[in-house]
Amino acid sequence: MSIYDIEVKTIKGEVQTLEPYRGQVLLIVNTATKCGFAPQFKGLQKLHDTYKDQGFAVLGFPCGQFANQEPGTDEEVAQACELNFGVSFPLYAKIDVNGKNAHPLFQHLTKEAPGLLGSKAVKWNFTKFLIDQNGKVVKRFAPTDEPASIESHIKALLGEGVHA
Repeated sequence: MSIYDIEVKTIKGEVQTLEPYRGQVLLIVNTATKCGFAPQFKGLQKLHDTYKDQGFAVLGFPCGQFANQEPGTDEEVAQACELNFGVSFPLYAKIDVNGKNAHPLFQHLTKEAPGLLGSKAVKWNFTKFLIDQNGKVVKRFAPTDEPASIESHIKALLGEGVHA
C-alpha cells in the first residue's frame, strides 16, 4: 500500500487521500496545541511557507494521546492553531498515533521509519516524518528536533543542496 492510498479526514471533516500530495516532499507531524513543544508550530509554518512553492508541505495531525495535550474538538484545534500560532498549513482531524486505534497513516509511518531501538511507537507530540516525492518515508525526527534543524533535509530532497 502507498501512502497516497491512505484515507485521512481533514480538520473540517472531509475524507480524502494524500494523493493530491503525490510528487511533493512532505513533513507529517503529530501535533498538540497544549504541548510544551507547541512553539514548534511557528517553525513548521515557516518551513511550509518557505518551500510550499517548491513542492513541499507540512501536514499536521492533532493527537490527544500524550497527557491529553490536545483536548479540544477539531474546530477548537483549528482555531487555536490559527489564532495562537498562525498555522495555515493543512491540518487533519484528531487521531490516535499509537495502540489498537492508531490511524493507518501512522501505522504505515512507524513501520517504515521506526524510532530508537526499532520501536514503532510514537513517543510524544511533534514526532516528525519526512516523506520524499515518491511517498517513501525518508527519516523520522524526534519531538525535540526543532523544525529549523530539518530544513537541510528538506532542501536536499527538493534538490537544493547536499544532504546534511
